[in-house]
Parts: sequence; C-alpha cells; structure tokens
Amino acid sequence: MTADAQDREDVQFWFDPLCPWAWITSRWMHEVEKVRPVRTEWKIMSLAYLNLVQHEGKGLNEEYLERMARAWGPVRICAAAAADAGPGILGPLYTAIGTRFHNQGRREDPAVLTEALQEAGLPEWLVDAAETDEFDEAIKKSHHEAFDQVGLDVGTPVLRIRGKALFGPVITPAPKGEAAGELWDGLVLVSKADGFFELKRSRDRAPSFE
Repeated sequence: MTADAQDREDVQFWFDPLCPWAWITSRWMHEVEKVRPVRTEWKIMSLAYLNLVQHEGKGLNEEYLERMARAWGPVRICAAAAADAGPGILGPLYTAIGTRFHNQGRREDPAVLTEALQEAGLPEWLVDAAETDEFDEAIKKSHHEAFDQVGLDVGTPVLRIRGKALFGPVITPAPKGEAAGELWDGLVLVSKADGFFELKRSRDRAPSFE
C-alpha cells in the first residue's frame, strides 16, 4: 500500500522535545506518512507542566525534578515559534531539536536550540523565550487539549486518531517501510474499539535512535 497525496487523514501528535520515546514515535510517524494516507499535525505538551504542576512533583527524585525544571525551555521555544511562524513550523523545528537532543546526544549543549532555530529558518531571538513564561498559557492550552482526553496517568507521545486520544505507541527502534504501516493499521484498529484503554508490557531495552 502506498500513500496517496490526496485525501490524507489528519492525525494529531503531542510531543515534548525532551522525551526520547516520543522522538522515536515521531520518526515512526514520518515513516507512516510514506506508506499510508496520513498527515501528522504536530502539537506541544509539557512534561514540566505535567510533572511539576499537575502531579505537584510527587514521587520524583531531586535529579528528575531538576530535569523537569529545565524542560520548560525547549517547549517554550516551540510555542514561541508557533506564535511567530504558525503551527506548521512545529514539525521542522521538532526534527531540528530532536535530532540534536537524541540522535546526537546533545541534550545538555546550550547551542542546540539556537542551531535548531537556524535550521528551521526561524529568527534566533526566539531562543530567549526559553527563559520567560510569556507562552506558558499557549503551552497549557495545547497540553490540556490532549490530556483532558487521555488522562494524567500517561506521558508523551499522545496521538489523536479520528477524535480519540491515546498514549503511545512506545516502541524502539522506529519501524520503517511497510512495518511502520502495519503498526499504524493495528493502532487504528484498536482505537476503534469502544472502551479500549491499554496494551502494555515492561520495557526491556533503552531507546534506540537508529
């Protein structure tokens, strides 16, 4: 089966740039778009908001709390970019940030966000948004669009397929080609079932960005 350029189905995908699992799933969605008539609409959520505000930091150790405090920066820049250039910029900007954070292992490199803005054709001054709360309401609005549906006992990625929001799939590495399409077909199938909530098993490997 090949994807027709016309009559594509819009699917919403919520991400936080910091999450390696969401990154892998996002690369799978790029593969799905090649073999199924699907178009991904990229949307932001915030792990910092989810963990520090909605969950009030409960059950998190000091290291993770510090990581979440730093997590505001990248998603704020994404929100600022969407306000400046429109929501269509989120896909290219996410790719630029995620490639550096995850594939290149540069999550602690302060140059990453400026480089990503440059690659996405955005003004470098947007990097200053990382240090302000100017765009936090926009982040929360997008976040709630997903999590008011899917619930607070999950994280990212969240996909909305035909109006139904689901957490996942969490997978590594990202399937490619027809294997990506087959996983998509299965996800669409289970999402149709009224009252479907969860399929899960324990993770037994680290994220692979191949």
